[in-house]
Amino acid sequence: MPDNPQSPGALAFALPDHRVVSLSGRDATAFAQAQFMNDLAALAAGHWQWSGWLTPKGRVVALFALIKVDEEQLLLVLPDADPVTFAAALQRFVFRSKVAIAVREELRVEGAFAAPARAAGARAEGDLAGGMELDLGGEAGPRTLRIVATSTAARDAALLTRWAAFDLEHGLPRLPSSQSDHWTPQQLSLERLRAFSVKKGCYPGQEIVARTHFLGKVKRGLALVEAQAALDAGADLGHADGTLGHLVACAHDGDRHLALAVVPLAHGHAALHVGDTPVSERPLRDGLAR
Repeated sequence: MPDNPQSPGALAFALPDHRVVSLSGRDATAFAQAQFMNDLAALAAGHWQWSGWLTPKGRVVALFALIKVDEEQLLLVLPDADPVTFAAALQRFVFRSKVAIAVREELRVEGAFAAPARAAGARAEGDLAGGMELDLGGEAGPRTLRIVATSTAARDAALLTRWAAFDLEHGLPRLPSSQSDHWTPQQLSLERLRAFSVKKGCYPGQEIVARTHFLGKVKRGLALVEAQAALDAGADLGHADGTLGHLVACAHDGDRHLALAVVPLAHGHAALHVGDTPVSERPLRDGLAR
């Protein structure tokens, strides 16, 4: 028996709900800059950022980690959106751009509740042949995400739900399909993750995002709530006088059931509930911004 056995969370486990899409070719970076909501101009090769794709009305279609391997190759790690549907929708905007969009079915994504071997912050390390790792840790502790060509990591339901709960605690909404196309980046408080730009050039939804920011029209954002019973995305979050907001992402970690809700900023309401289930508001953790 080893002298220092690893905890179960320190071992790699499969993240089957995370899928990889690649953009490759001479115009890959320019195409992504014109389509996605974050600014790639200052992103160095070998680094990554949170980003997303919006509808023309500024609603979030999908959130993802965008890795700039080099000027002609980008990798998107989608934690929730269907990659085939996403890639097909994105393909409609390629026109004459020299960029190939592919769902990388051969790549697998693993997670571990342990510090990366070499990656740190926004710096990715490794390559697809030997494995590429990202630092996804935050205030609640270290985490590593790895993209690999061959994986022996097992699926572990408890660790998978713990991973999703960690995301919610740090303000990363895990959006089910029912919540796609519903919310602006500001309503999802994605400025906490530095996931969108209000200053770069045009991209779908940019005008609405920038106008909301510069005219001071941000009225709602995310709140983290906890209950002792299961919660469902799309449900109403209520208080004594009526409906306060709506749940957009849910997860559980053991007996803790967590949800992110879009609510008015500084609402000040107590005694919250979802249906007949009492819920308590919890502070969002920091440290997941990149």
